[in-house]
Amino acid sequence: MPKSKRNRPVTLSKTKKKPGLERKGKVVAEIKDAIDQYSSAYVFTYDNMRNQKLKDLREQLKSYSRIFLAGKKVMQVALGRSPADEAKTGLHKLSKFLQGDSGLFFTKLPRDDVERLFREFEEHDFARTGSTATETVELKEGPLEQFTHEMEPFLRKQGLPVRLNKGVVELVADHAVCEEGKPLSPEAAQTLRLLGIQMATFRLYLVCRWSTDDFEVYKEGLAHIRADDSS
Repeated sequence: MPKSKRNRPVTLSKTKKKPGLERKGKVVAEIKDAIDQYSSAYVFTYDNMRNQKLKDLREQLKSYSRIFLAGKKVMQVALGRSPADEAKTGLHKLSKFLQGDSGLFFTKLPRDDVERLFREFEEHDFARTGSTATETVELKEGPLEQFTHEMEPFLRKQGLPVRLNKGVVELVADHAVCEEGKPLSPEAAQTLRLLGIQMATFRLYLVCRWSTDDFEVYKEGLAHIRADDSS
């Protein structure tokens, strides 16, 4: 009779922690360190996240600030969800604003400098599939001289009605690439990239701010995060 796998003894000394749990524990510890190191903390939200742009911003601010984008519950555990378990007085108030696409920003910068930084931060990039078109883009019938003849088969795959005319890529009829307010198809997103048209803007919005003697909510950021949750 075969032995049941359920009854096999397990040597506890050889069991390993799950990598996910270790990562979460590390993030909690790093946030707690940041709470001690920095004088104020903010919850922020964003539009059109671009990882490389965020990495560049982190590098720019690393001498006096720290940015965290992690699971909502992980960040809440580090801050505390109530006065009974908060890391510092009032910090639990930040936790309830960690909704949707949000993160934590710890800094030594004065409030005015932080508000200016977030207000002025804006990075343009190419829109991705499913993003909403910010304008209508139409191509008129005629030569598309910005493209080489080798591009003609690829352009046809993107839905453009093109042909080669004496080695020049030619649009044989007017073509609507995208319509303002409508989601971009994969073909439209690729065509806009080829045309060099950037429709995505990576922006940051402050939602609320904590310091040892103050707490405030930013109406614009709060409205933005609520709009994201309802969509």
